[in-house]
Amino acid sequence: MAITKTAPQDSGERADPGQGRGRGTRAGEEETGKDEGRHLNSALLLTLVLLTAVMFQDPIRGALGAPVMQSWMTVFVAVMVQALPFLVLGVLLSAAIAVFVPPSFFARALPKHPALAVPVAGVAGAVLPGCECASVPVAGALVRRGVTPAAALAFLLSAPAINPIVLTATAVAFPGNPEMVLARFVASLLVACAMGWLWHRLGRTDWLRPPARASYEGQGKGAAFAHSVRHDVTHAGGYLVIGAMAAATLKAVVPADWLGLAAGHPVLSVLSLAVLAVLLSLCSEADAFVAASLTQFSLTARLTFLVVGPMIDLKLFAMQAGTFGRAFALRFAPATFALAVVGAALTGTVLL
Repeated sequence: MAITKTAPQDSGERADPGQGRGRGTRAGEEETGKDEGRHLNSALLLTLVLLTAVMFQDPIRGALGAPVMQSWMTVFVAVMVQALPFLVLGVLLSAAIAVFVPPSFFARALPKHPALAVPVAGVAGAVLPGCECASVPVAGALVRRGVTPAAALAFLLSAPAINPIVLTATAVAFPGNPEMVLARFVASLLVACAMGWLWHRLGRTDWLRPPARASYEGQGKGAAFAHSVRHDVTHAGGYLVIGAMAAATLKAVVPADWLGLAAGHPVLSVLSLAVLAVLLSLCSEADAFVAASLTQFSLTARLTFLVVGPMIDLKLFAMQAGTFGRAFALRFAPATFALAVVGAALTGTVLL
């Protein structure tokens, strides 16, 4: 009689795989529950912030009443109030370009060679009745629609400085110096074109991140337009707030008497107002009146203030970084600042 030996069972091999999955699923659910318990939702976080504010309202009120904080809030609100309407205008134009303008339009409107498209785009900046906050989302829409980045960047820099509203404000602010209007137009256009050509020559594609935009396929034009407006307002508006906070912080801590010391030196006065334009982050429709009030400085120094401000300031740097990427902004901003200072100084020497 044959004796059949039964092999010892390996509990690991014979175990029901479904049981393992069940245990893994239950463990995953328990871990997920723990993770969810650790996170605060937005409503609870807001409640905690409000309770903290109520508990410490006296120290908070005292801090907000300090002169430094009063100055900070004044500058922050002023930058936001000046910039927000034109940001919305730029967002509406950006959405209109993205949804209603076919890509073939830009192929017909701009020369095919980038070197020729740059000055055309720079001159086209004169038709946008807005400030630098409006030009950033519009330039992003141009890049998305296939416009060469060199031309889109020339438009970004020229539009806030040579449009009719800005030039009219400059003429009103400098009634005794009509040559300031021509000098601002010439210097701003030259710098914008020079930066476009410089980017075409030296810029690399991996430095500029194309602005992201969800596909509008399957949506009506009205729904696509509304979606585009919501996207750009949320995206660009957040960076505008960051830039305005930085400008307000620096304005509140920079001593005012430093400007008086710098005004007596030709080179130092130009550099001082160039840096001041970056720090103040004024809207290009209002900066001419600030420049006109700086009577202790020369016309060339004040021209530098008017050329640099609309091209590179704190809020613009933040918005450009958010739209085109940090790698782009870290290279584009210093080059723009240097060219704007040199271009304004040379133009002022010739025309003023």
